[in-house]
Amino acid sequence: MIQLAEAQTKADKLADIFVNHPEQIMVTAHRAAHTHYPENSLGALQEAIRLGIDIAEVDIRQTKDHVLVIMHDGKVDRTTNGKGALADMTYQQLMELRLLQDGKPTDEKVPTLDQVLRMAKGKILLDLDFKLGDEDAVKRTYKAIEETQTTNQVLFFLYQYKYAPLVHAINPDVKVMPRAYKEDDVNKILDMKIAKVIHIDEKFYTDSLMKKITDQHVRIWSNSLGTYDDLELASHTGFKALLTKTKYVNVIQTNLPEEWLKFLKQTGHHQL
Repeated sequence: MIQLAEAQTKADKLADIFVNHPEQIMVTAHRAAHTHYPENSLGALQEAIRLGIDIAEVDIRQTKDHVLVIMHDGKVDRTTNGKGALADMTYQQLMELRLLQDGKPTDEKVPTLDQVLRMAKGKILLDLDFKLGDEDAVKRTYKAIEETQTTNQVLFFLYQYKYAPLVHAINPDVKVMPRAYKEDDVNKILDMKIAKVIHIDEKFYTDSLMKKITDQHVRIWSNSLGTYDDLELASHTGFKALLTKTKYVNVIQTNLPEEWLKFLKQTGHHQL
């Protein structure tokens, strides 16, 4: 008896667009959609899913007892009602804390990587911003991805592109996103023929260099954080300015994901 293939999920469609439709600009919610929920929380991830955002960016760290969790800072002071270095806390100690929103404790706790992967499964792409310099933690991260069957929807962000071949070898099906800091980095990354997307800086952006990237069917990731997000809030000109100045960028990370998605749909850059 022939079994029918499982129905294509939203994440499958997004993964296909990511690889095969570079003409569609994709929106990334920085630390998930955290306007009304704590950053890097399950609530913020659920909100990103509800809004129909393409990608949620989250940050990976680990506790003293090696539990992989989602938090941007090395200390818990800014984002929770506790104090101290996350790496000095056990997972049980971390679970006693609550995430803050507008400086006030919420019901949200620091989520584990496994919880985030399971919530995102089939619904949204994830950019895993790996904050650790620990090879064993990389392997455990990849194991969690494989166990949750979310391989197709994960981008693994590397601050140092030289490690891309080592990470890629663990599981070539996970999309690796190296960071480039100058033009020479871009050329070396492209020579590896591993990356599906490169995180660039506007400071070395040129149309000719970016066209070289897209000609190799690699996406270009850049930030709207800060300058362009702030300009949009102040005068509603930030989004147009980014697309005008960096026309080849086709993955945009922002603290205003809902607004960016609406703008891209209105201007015909996003059809999903």
